[in-house]
Amino acid sequence: MLIKIAKPGDLHESEVTPESIYLSRRRFMGGLAGLGAGLALAGHTSASEQMPDYNDVPEGDAPEWFKAKRDAAEWRAVVPTDPSQDKMAPYADASSYNNFFEFGTGKSDPSRKAGSLVTKPWSVVIDGEVNKGGRFALEDLVNPSQFEERIYRLRCVEAWSMVIPWLGISLAEVIQRAEPTSKANYVRFETLVDPEQMPGQGSAFALIDWPYVEGLRLDEAMHPLSFLAMGMYGRELPNQNGAPLRLVVPWKYGFKSIKSIVRISLVEEEPLNSWQQIAANEYGFYANVNPEVDHPRWSQATERRLPNSLFNTNIIDTRMFNGYADEVADLYAGMDLRVHY
Repeated sequence: MLIKIAKPGDLHESEVTPESIYLSRRRFMGGLAGLGAGLALAGHTSASEQMPDYNDVPEGDAPEWFKAKRDAAEWRAVVPTDPSQDKMAPYADASSYNNFFEFGTGKSDPSRKAGSLVTKPWSVVIDGEVNKGGRFALEDLVNPSQFEERIYRLRCVEAWSMVIPWLGISLAEVIQRAEPTSKANYVRFETLVDPEQMPGQGSAFALIDWPYVEGLRLDEAMHPLSFLAMGMYGRELPNQNGAPLRLVVPWKYGFKSIKSIVRISLVEEEPLNSWQQIAANEYGFYANVNPEVDHPRWSQATERRLPNSLFNTNIIDTRMFNGYADEVADLYAGMDLRVHY
């Protein structure tokens, strides 16, 4: 098979492979084993070796291991099918308008208060139904994989959305290395609990029984789109966006993409997620983006794409599975998505 590695000067944005083509080609070239390879069939350029221009984004204080992984990243590995419709949000918007209840309930609370979070050093426990579990320093967890940049749509259950360039690795690669046992049916995630660093956890008005918990079916977690992000806009994740490690599952509502992960457990039974525990009639286990199933208190048929303004509300139609139906719909074949919301 003839393989071509694109030179940085050869790449133009119009040549970057759309999501559906990228994924089908990757499956053809070996499925999950091919993710992160940075290669494309001759005549097709799937990604860039050169970091895009993020000069307006603060460099920050990333550790040397992160910089090394970033320098060897596969840039623009996944991009929107229609970049004119799905324009990336400015970094200033993506880093200042967040839900991260560990720091408060307001959209600006995370950016104002998350400076108290200490992310270096950081470790993650992988346990449960696995043969190779343990506690891993974040750099060791990441080291065997190549960084990829994936530009994903993020759709909040509150009916707003952004388009964000994430930097990280395939979740499937981490799970594969842990060697799940035959009893592993689900993946359960936990965020950090530390009220001194995360003041929202110490609030008397907090609804969540900490730690924040999320979960996926194992086949969802192993899907090529499921992603562990350590960066965005070519930099390490800001604290308010879930540093230093967050989940990104682009066909699900944003609350599924748990932040500041400290534990990944392979389990036999379906985990009870935090928002399910609070209001199961409003927040289901699956939380797939679905314009045909409304939230009990508002419509999910449209969304407010950020940035917007008083004079440009930027209301757009919501797409089934957030526009990733071609890639993920087969995961839910035969299921009633009004029941399994």
